[in-house]
Amino acid sequence: MAQTRNTSEQGSRLLIDAGPIGVWIVVYNLARFVAGDSAIYWGTGAYMVAATAAVILSIRVEKRIPPMLIFTTALVLGFGAMGIWLQDPIFIYIKPTIINLFLSYMILIGLFFGQNVWKIFFQHIFELPERAWTILAIRWAVWFQFLAGLNEVMWRHITDSVVPVSARWFDGLALSEAFWANAKLGVIALTLAFGAAQLPLIFKHQPKSDDPASA
Repeated sequence: MAQTRNTSEQGSRLLIDAGPIGVWIVVYNLARFVAGDSAIYWGTGAYMVAATAAVILSIRVEKRIPPMLIFTTALVLGFGAMGIWLQDPIFIYIKPTIINLFLSYMILIGLFFGQNVWKIFFQHIFELPERAWTILAIRWAVWFQFLAGLNEVMWRHITDSVVPVSARWFDGLALSEAFWANAKLGVIALTLAFGAAQLPLIFKHQPKSDDPASA
């Protein structure tokens, strides 16, 4: 029974983390065939609904309000709504940049004032010494900076949308909106790989069990 419950919780966690992106990819690519240039708005609307559902599911599964998910979903809804309302995809393109910079500076400013928000968010999952929490926080802050820069490079070089030529950083780089939209799958894969790379640090600092049966 416990194994079944754990499997169910893992499945719910997967829906919470990857579900909205999956909905975005499917709806955007389908909408390209029927809505043309408006596909970005269809995909964004579907993503907003899926992100809201993910928050509700997370609260039901974890029996707590997930602060980071709430923050990021609020930004998703805000920038998505502006993009749809104004019919300007630029708001949608820059959304990942804003979210990642927000997360990065939230971590760094928290550390500056002696508060490790990364520990606050995840101490219910891991038990680590303060030094390990600080290292993890800084690594993730830098990673979010990288993702923000990556998104800036991609959206600024979309050539089949309204992005002005003056926004480009590299003359020889030309990307499509579809590439930018589907690159979210690659970003998830990169983030999962980065997260996996932190496991040695986490396992190294996990407290030793005092249970003689486990020896």
